[in-house]
This record gives sequence, C-alpha cells and structure tokens, in this order.
Amino acid sequence: MMDWTGAAGICTNDKGELLMVLQGAPGEPRKWTVPSGGLEDGETYGECCIREFREETGYETEVAGVLHVKKGTYEEIGVTFTVHYFLVVITGGERCIQDPDGLIHDVAWKSADEIEGLDLSFPEDLAFIKEHLMKI
Repeated sequence: MMDWTGAAGICTNDKGELLMVLQGAPGEPRKWTVPSGGLEDGETYGECCIREFREETGYETEVAGVLHVKKGTYEEIGVTFTVHYFLVVITGGERCIQDPDGLIHDVAWKSADEIEGLDLSFPEDLAFIKEHLMKI
C-alpha cells in the first residue's frame, strides 16, 4: 500500500466565505476542495500548504494555526493518507491559477450554504469545514 502525506489550507474572507478550488484530471469529473497537495522532499507541512496555496490560487499566505489532521485509507486504490489542515491568511498575490499539474480549473469564494450543494472531492471534510465556518 502506498503512503501519501500532504497539507491543505483553510482560508476565509470577511464575509465568512471559504476559498476553494475546482479540480479534476483529464477525463475525471471536476470537484471542489480546499487548496491542498502532496509534501515535497525537505518541506514541512506548513511550507507545503503555503506552496500549494500559491500554485493553486495565486495568493501568498502565511500559516496562522493548525486546525486538523486527517488520516485514512482508500482501500480501492491502495493508498493510506495523512493530511495536515492549516488556517491560512492571505498576505499578497491575486487570484489566478498557476497549477503546474494542470488540475485546477477554477478558484472561488464559497459560502457555507453554497458548499453544502457542491460536488466535493473529499465529502468527509464537509462537517469539519462547516464547523470551522461557524466559528468565524
């Protein structure tokens, strides 16, 4: 079984909306998620989060705190995973897609109500995301 580790960024604006990306590989359905990706050699989880956020959204960010660690297994594809979720704040840049993998198709702010109706890449994250949005 392959082991995958990565990081994800949770960023909200002054309207209480969450920044999300629409992703999908060629031939696959496009689904919404928070900016995230795999850990590269020599990176900390926080550095991974900041890099992925910049690549997928165009925004420069800094980590403001650790929110959640998700671990699990996707038996059907033979992958165990660990994802570190960070609270991030935007410090610069502007919204644009610069994903070197070509998997990101849109970047948008989504309200809690909108998120409930989205086709999510990781539906198991919905409860965690809603809980976080209620705190702000």
